[in-house]
Amino acid sequence: MASYQMKRREPLLDQTTQAAIERRGKELLGIGLMLVALLLALTLGSYVTDDPSWFSATDAPARNLLGRFGASIASPVYIVVGYGGWALVAVPAAWGLRLLTHWGEERALSRVIFAPFLVCLASVYAATNVPTPDWTHSFGMGGLFGDTVLGAVLGLVPIGTIVGLKLVSALVWLGALALALFVCGVDRDEIRRFGRGVLLGLILSYAALRAATGRGVRGALQGAVRYGEDLQARRNARAERRHTAFAPAAYEEDYDEAYDRDCDLHEDEAPARTGLFARLPVFRRRADPELIDEDDDEVAMTPASEERIRARIADVVRARSSRGASVPTGFRPEPPVVRSPSALTVPQAPDPDMRIDVPEIDDYDDFDEEAPFETAPSVAEAAPAPAIPVVEPRRVVEQSVRKPVAPSRRARDEAQPGLKFDENEDGYQHPPLSLLTNPDIIERHYLSEEALEENARMLENVLDDYGVKGEIVSVRPGPVVTMYELEPAPGLKASRVIGLADDIARSMSALSARVSTVPGRSVIGIELPNARREKVVLREILSARDFGDSAQRLPLALGKDIGGDPVVANLAKMPHLLIAGTTGSGKSVAINTMILSLLYKLTPDECRLIMIDPKMLELSVYDGIPHLLSPVVTDPKKAVVALKWVVGEMEERYRKMSKMGVRNIEGYNGRVRDAMAKGEMFKRTVQTGFDDETGEPVFETEEFLPKTLPYIVVIVDEMADLMMVAGKEIEACIQRLAQMARASGIHLIMATQRPSVDVITGTIKANFPTRISFQVTGKIDSRTILGEQGAEQLLGMGDMLYMAGGGRLSRVHGPFVSDEEVEEIVSYLKTFGPPDYVGGVVEGPDEDKESDIDLVLGLGGNTDSEDALYDQAVAIVIKDRKCSTSYIQRKLAIGYNKAARLVEQMEDQGVVSAANHVGKREILVPEQA
Repeated sequence: MASYQMKRREPLLDQTTQAAIERRGKELLGIGLMLVALLLALTLGSYVTDDPSWFSATDAPARNLLGRFGASIASPVYIVVGYGGWALVAVPAAWGLRLLTHWGEERALSRVIFAPFLVCLASVYAATNVPTPDWTHSFGMGGLFGDTVLGAVLGLVPIGTIVGLKLVSALVWLGALALALFVCGVDRDEIRRFGRGVLLGLILSYAALRAATGRGVRGALQGAVRYGEDLQARRNARAERRHTAFAPAAYEEDYDEAYDRDCDLHEDEAPARTGLFARLPVFRRRADPELIDEDDDEVAMTPASEERIRARIADVVRARSSRGASVPTGFRPEPPVVRSPSALTVPQAPDPDMRIDVPEIDDYDDFDEEAPFETAPSVAEAAPAPAIPVVEPRRVVEQSVRKPVAPSRRARDEAQPGLKFDENEDGYQHPPLSLLTNPDIIERHYLSEEALEENARMLENVLDDYGVKGEIVSVRPGPVVTMYELEPAPGLKASRVIGLADDIARSMSALSARVSTVPGRSVIGIELPNARREKVVLREILSARDFGDSAQRLPLALGKDIGGDPVVANLAKMPHLLIAGTTGSGKSVAINTMILSLLYKLTPDECRLIMIDPKMLELSVYDGIPHLLSPVVTDPKKAVVALKWVVGEMEERYRKMSKMGVRNIEGYNGRVRDAMAKGEMFKRTVQTGFDDETGEPVFETEEFLPKTLPYIVVIVDEMADLMMVAGKEIEACIQRLAQMARASGIHLIMATQRPSVDVITGTIKANFPTRISFQVTGKIDSRTILGEQGAEQLLGMGDMLYMAGGGRLSRVHGPFVSDEEVEEIVSYLKTFGPPDYVGGVVEGPDEDKESDIDLVLGLGGNTDSEDALYDQAVAIVIKDRKCSTSYIQRKLAIGYNKAARLVEQMEDQGVVSAANHVGKREILVPEQA
């Protein structure tokens, strides 16, 4: 057997070149990692919550330094791991530096694989810290992951929450630090060298500081010695002059002996001071200092002023002695002001602003010869009593008595009617406010500030019993509820206080309690119902300046907030409204107040209404008012037809606006008003036929009078009934209108008393950013309509949570309007004539137009889908041996018209027979085995 030996190939590059290429490659990789770390740092550092990302759909420009791409990266990082995401910056930066410097690069692969654990530990540690004011998320700074893990760990710690939180924070910090050093490739030698460097730096710093302070201490000691010698010399000279001046008097020797004995005593008792503060004597204060103050002239007097004052005092004494002035028998000289021995034991820092003013003596007659000896009090008697600051009790109640609502111009005009000279006086006029209940007859209930203060202290005690540390900093009383603002202790999570809502209500003997965070502030709001509820009436809101004088296109009077101020929303900006609430919660009354808000603000030429009331109870009273486009729709089958007509009207309006080159209904109506003011006519091109010779179409231009387009508000009182009849078609119509109808001036107000996921589907919920929830039965329903709990804790009878665009919740108390008031307003509106109904709203469009609408809605329009639906209907009829329009409608979950067409098609093709005298059809196709 032949054996073959492969010849070894020579490498293309030698080992030196390969090593050089490998080093350059690692350096390039290190530069790339550092660039990645820099980009991540810029992305995370410029993160803004409102930027468009995967979790926030907005048209606002991104403020992130890397634009939308950076915002799309930073948003999920902060939401998931919070500030723990900065570990993603540290790891590539550290390894980029190592690869660039070739220091410890061989440990990269075995260390970097633990980076995810570092991110997790950093997230948990960030969750233990108190959120900063600029942190706007509802969770902590550790993101959702950090909050979840921290909550689980604290639940396992068998100690208090605060102590446990500090302990967990310290342990997690140590673990994160150790893991960070390991992941970044730091070994023991590097730690040892780093420690030596830090120790050496401390030693050198201490030596330099000691040398500097040593020179200062030596200078201070030398100055103290010189100062002591000068002081002793001055004392000897002063004692000699005093002995000479007071020699004739007997008390002078006793005074000198007492002075010398006192000075010697204090100088012996006081320990010798050395150091920087040796030159700073400490004084004992007295009320009326003597003319000669030992310490004052030692500290603050200059030599010139000291000698001048001493000479003048000596002249006064000699003049008194020459006149034979006698000393009173009851006089006992006071000891001079001396240094306090107790103060010498503690060095006092010098006060740079300390200044002792010595009065100058311009005239010898300024000295009273007798009064100082007769009336001079002792030091102990003259010492003023220390001033005890009076601590005023902390007041937390804000404006317990609410101010009246500012009236609008219309309300003032109706309160003081005058002569009218309007040319259009015989035309349409808004309903007067006098048809509504006068708010002046409503009884107002106010709690005293003392009662509110007592409730606040009681609430603090209740929270303290449950382990919630904090302080009530503000109390805001309202017409229905009172909000107590709790400033929690550092480290206390808001979710813990929110979870105690039921316990707080029980402890405070309240019907319910709602706890939520206050947007833009660091406090937690606790809302408790008042003992006596104040009634909110509609007239008070409609007569307010916020409603009557506002420039809103479609204002809705929602009610009052918890502070008693009117709340008016603009339906044109919402642009659609979804309402949910149980029976008796005030949902139907709120719909009535919204309808009346539109009727009081807009004329029939400005706003038209389509009302759909499957319950046939709530909205039927409005039948016949001039604002209606059609009679009130009570048949659920016709409701589908009405919604399809609205879709067709929306498409027609968009075609008109596109021809005119405007973007919304305001621009269209503005163009129309300008043309009408100038007397101009609109022109449009119409095809009139075909040319006989060429066969091309012939167009002619015709003029027509322009007309403004009114707003159209579609009001549906009960969605659940419609969804049961034709869920697919209803959902398709609502989705199409909610997505596109805003610019065309068409808006939806939809209400339901069953906020379940099969009624409020995800598609409907996504297209209704503005929602109102009245009292619901449970937390699940509250989360379905609002996305969070809280609606189950409302009080009912008009108490609502209003969620504007952006997810901000505010509590509003809806106004009450009675059936009698609604009937009076409807009767007033009917006096202006019958409504101008539009044909086709409930009758339905023709077949061609309906096919186009179904095509737009995705409900049909092509042969394949129609055939598939027809085949399903035939299969059901053959299998069940039943055929009726309602039966096909229920089985296929389609509309009544489509089901009727399928039955007629089966009749034409011989599948079923014609209906007999009782409406039954015979199945002509034999049953299949």
